[in-house]
Amino acid sequence: MPSEPYFEIDPDPSTSQHIRKEREKSRKLKQSQWWKNQISKGICHYCGQKWPSTQLSMDHVVPLARGGKSTRGNVVTACRTCNQSKKLETPAEAALRNLTE
Repeated sequence: MPSEPYFEIDPDPSTSQHIRKEREKSRKLKQSQWWKNQISKGICHYCGQKWPSTQLSMDHVVPLARGGKSTRGNVVTACRTCNQSKKLETPAEAALRNLTE
């Protein structure tokens, strides 16, 4: 019986190494034409309001600190208010919070 596993799974994806790597990916993604097209639409993913592109930021739907990735499927445009109120919640958690308020 081998004493070491064949592969390792990091049980804590919120390690600083994960976050550092994903933030670097975010910086590259922000330079892509895809992101420029997203931001130019001027729509906040969460509230649906129209904003100047300078008032929108990149938000990770599943936050990096919760194991999220910097991929097209996990980043959206968000206004400052929505981005700050979401904090580290997933959309499902935010919806549940809104139901109880």
